[in-house]
Amino acid sequence: MNLDDIGEFGFIARIRKRAGSCADLVLGIGDDCAVSRLKPGELLLTSTDLLIEDVHFRRAWSDLKTLGRKSVSVNVSDVAAMGGRPFSLYLGLGIPAGWTLEELDAFADGVVEACAAYGAVLAGGDTCRSPGPLFISVTVEGRVPEGELVSRAGARPGDLLWVSGSLGDSALALRELLAGRRPDVQSAARHHDPCARVALGRALAAQGLATSMIDVSDGLLADLGHLLDSSAVGARVARAALPVSSFFRAALREDPSLMDLALSGGEDYELLFTSPPEQAAAVSALVANGVAVTQIGHILPQDDGLQLVDAQGNPCPLPRSGFDHFG
Repeated sequence: MNLDDIGEFGFIARIRKRAGSCADLVLGIGDDCAVSRLKPGELLLTSTDLLIEDVHFRRAWSDLKTLGRKSVSVNVSDVAAMGGRPFSLYLGLGIPAGWTLEELDAFADGVVEACAAYGAVLAGGDTCRSPGPLFISVTVEGRVPEGELVSRAGARPGDLLWVSGSLGDSALALRELLAGRRPDVQSAARHHDPCARVALGRALAAQGLATSMIDVSDGLLADLGHLLDSSAVGARVARAALPVSSFFRAALREDPSLMDLALSGGEDYELLFTSPPEQAAAVSALVANGVAVTQIGHILPQDDGLQLVDAQGNPCPLPRSGFDHFG
């Protein structure tokens, strides 16, 4: 069955049955606006992302349910990076002609499944026909207690620089896909079905451990650059300290130049944050949902800029920075 058989409003009704509700959602799908309730003392977080076929994804590389999950996770990651929790998500779709309802149902199932996993609800959105590729627009709303918000602007000289999880896995998978090869199962999962670090971001904020934070979406160096610019500081990063997975390390043994993927590859969706040195023990002990953190450097005065050093402390050339749509 095709979308034309039920029309736009039939499709919206189909999504509404899947979306569910929650206590703080006063009105969801079906009215002119969604209406949500915020508790006193909470701040509203809002972020939006676009995913465009053949720019951000290729249908041949991933099933549609997984694409639906990723569409949610990459947006929720922004909420995690500010120490919040998501509660509402809005989905806009530009749908090419010829899509079947089975395909759209699979995508919607992935969206709803990911929302539920993060404690959020699909609260609204829009649909239209696309004359070209599939367009996906996702807006997420989150909440964070006032006084616990973590921005990019709080790093200070002397702070330690940390990153969660491992780096370069998604970029390694993309490299293989672009070359027409099948990536390792684990790296493929990191690329197609990333996990936003909500529990970790929330723990860092609630315990007052992070002075600044950003998610690694465009690559470690690019996103660190955003954090440094916002905080008006510099940083020294130890190349040998970058955390990489066992399967990434195996690839490094074959080609050491792949280390640049850990520095500049995008779509890791790990959290990069700073913390005062006196909090090092508390940060090191923090493991949220099995995700550990690694100290990779420290913050310097702004005039010192961004420095990358090897295991002996010698300067390393900085590889090209991360992804830029217009660069």
